[in-house]
Amino acid sequence: MAAQILDGKKLSQDTENELGVRVAALKQKNHGNPPILATILVGADPASATYVRMKQNACKRIGMESIAVEMPADSTTKELLRKISELNKNTNCHGILLQHPVPPQIDERACFDQIALTKDVDGVTCQGFGRMAMNEDAYGSATPQGIMRLLEAYKIPLAGKRAVVVGRSPILGKPMALMLLNANATVTICHSKTKNLPEIIETADVLVGAVGRPEFIRSNWIADNAVVIDAGFHPGGIGDVELEPLFGRVSALTPVPGGVGPMTINTLILQCVEAAEKALPSS
Repeated sequence: MAAQILDGKKLSQDTENELGVRVAALKQKNHGNPPILATILVGADPASATYVRMKQNACKRIGMESIAVEMPADSTTKELLRKISELNKNTNCHGILLQHPVPPQIDERACFDQIALTKDVDGVTCQGFGRMAMNEDAYGSATPQGIMRLLEAYKIPLAGKRAVVVGRSPILGKPMALMLLNANATVTICHSKTKNLPEIIETADVLVGAVGRPEFIRSNWIADNAVVIDAGFHPGGIGDVELEPLFGRVSALTPVPGGVGPMTINTLILQCVEAAEKALPSS
């Protein structure tokens, strides 16, 4: 039986159509003012600049606007904290994205945590992470939240399932595990140094590959009928999982590209629209 393809590209396009309607309604209620996402790029890393541009283009497609903040590579932590504080106070700005990574002289964690909780639409602050972990209202980290939206859209059951997350980064692996736990899955967190990793992966009903190494997770480690979420993307269009042999064996999988990737930006934009809706003055 062929695996069900969890098509993040299609879901993100469908969501953009819905968000365009919501943005139009927001503008009508807010004197023509659209939701605004502020993007902060420190330095001139080409990949980071491309990612920021993709996010700005996503804003344009649904009628949002963006504030593009570009700072020199020799900026200090103090200067970046000051800029984030200015955006926190700007009532026309509804979401703040600090593009990762920042230059090494900057305390990235301090700068992430300077972002106001109400504008943390990328889900990067410690406070937002803690609230999400406690199942309280917060914007989830964009990639794992996008994965949860994808699983929900395709009606993939999670309650009681054995989920294995391979990866422990603070913006992907760790929040992913907690989101699955909050959805009543039984979760095991692994990483590149986990002993007996193939045997653990073989137990997974739901597998999330988020280790950041191309095809690190081999297809023969994965059980028949598992749901495979590949959150990696590497040159050559491959992910963290050896996907090709799985198309006729697992129950569902995310393609690379076109699976998790589109959902990350889409979730960021969705959460910015939600922030704008919450910020709208009550009549």
